[in-house]
Amino acid sequence: MLKINFPGQLVFGNGVLKQLEEDLVQMQCKGVIVMTISPLEEQLAPFVQTLRNHAVQVIVDTSIVQEPTFADFRQIMARFQSADVDTVIGIGGGSVLDVAKLVAAQLGNTQTLEEIVGNGLLKERGKRLICMPATSGTGSEVSPNAILVDDEGQKKGIISPFLVPDMVYADPLLTLSLPASITAATGLDALTHCLEAYTNKFSQPFIDMYAFEGMRLIAANLEEAVNNGHNEEARSRVALGSILGGFCLGPVNTAGVHALSYPLGSSFHLPHGLSNALLLPYVMEYNYSASPKKYAEVAIALGCKREGTDEETAQAGITKIKELIKACGIPARLRELDIPRGAIRQMAADAMKITRLLVNNPREITLTDAISIFNAAY
Repeated sequence: MLKINFPGQLVFGNGVLKQLEEDLVQMQCKGVIVMTISPLEEQLAPFVQTLRNHAVQVIVDTSIVQEPTFADFRQIMARFQSADVDTVIGIGGGSVLDVAKLVAAQLGNTQTLEEIVGNGLLKERGKRLICMPATSGTGSEVSPNAILVDDEGQKKGIISPFLVPDMVYADPLLTLSLPASITAATGLDALTHCLEAYTNKFSQPFIDMYAFEGMRLIAANLEEAVNNGHNEEARSRVALGSILGGFCLGPVNTAGVHALSYPLGSSFHLPHGLSNALLLPYVMEYNYSASPKKYAEVAIALGCKREGTDEETAQAGITKIKELIKACGIPARLRELDIPRGAIRQMAADAMKITRLLVNNPREITLTDAISIFNAAY
């Protein structure tokens, strides 16, 4: 069975921040929470002022500065619990968007945070939700997922159709000022979403269309977006690829790369996209023998020529991924980030807890396999 929850409206293009401004005024919004990041405040100042000029009460929050925790979310909810708003807008990277989605769901909701952790447990959302990505990576703006780090330091997923925004405005111009390192890490995260959906044990032909085109767009344009950040065409194509990757996350979701990357974020506070990039080629090397035809098609999407066999073509795709990671300036090995080899067994054990993603992997990953993959990546 295939079930997809798309946003009610998607507006994509350079300068659509202005369109969002006009639409909010037309919808006669009364009160708005804008969750964003400090570096965007100056760029968003005219937008906020226009809303206030039209008698819209605007609360701006920039408190999310890293991957959000349960404690962060509780503090935000305590601050906003009595706010008189009808709309929550997230403008930023995946962490900001995830929290904005949860704020919109939890304002006025009687369910506790602990009660909604998991798949399909959130039962309602009473506020209008609008998301605008400022990075090209997580796909959170179109997905039903939100990720928080719990009180024990483990990443927890909250998945619900109520977390799919009502409206999405994707403006590639917001990504022009992103540093090369963030552009690279988030772009490789988006590529991983597409790749893991395409090779997923539960892949779907309808989602494969998005995943294949997302891989093609990102692989062909990410290096240019990293090295020439003001190339609007490259930025736009990577941004579109990221959205296509986001569409994959609800119906199919990710697999082994993401499961193994979670401990790198929770234990060593590596950015999510960087964690995925570090592990992607090594999980591909582990997986491709279980699904050589699919991995050969991945290689074609990445721009490789078809070789004599699917296995050879798949291997060319793995080489291509390694070359792209290097070209984007991303570290290739765990040791380059001072992660101790002695931490591998515990990271592998923590990864085994992410069963909701491991079950999607085309080849079963046991604890021993996870240790081997981490060692290969070391």
